Amino acid sequence: MTYWNGTILGPPHSNHANRIYSLSIECGPNYPDEPPKIKFISRVNLPCVDVNTGEVKPTEFHTLRDWKRSYTMETILLELRKEMALPANKKLGQPKEGTTF
Repeated sequence: MTYWNGTILGPPHSNHANRIYSLSIECGPNYPDEPPKIKFISRVNLPCVDVNTGEVKPTEFHTLRDWKRSYTMETILLELRKEMALPANKKLGQPKEGTTF
């Protein structure tokens, strides 16, 4: 159970509304004591996502930075969706729908 696929439905009332985002999740040998690596497959414009690779930056995404063993894949996906809905992020211009990294 090292490689996972994730999906996030864009939050309503944001520039992400009605979009479906695909992600890949890789759990290393020290998971769940260490956070997994998260990468968007679908292009997205968020401050915590590397613009060139789609990788979620652990230092800029609180769930990975402050990782707890009790967190689940669901926790990660829900927190990323909340990140999209933050007032500072929900109006960010987004790449054309359907584009990928």
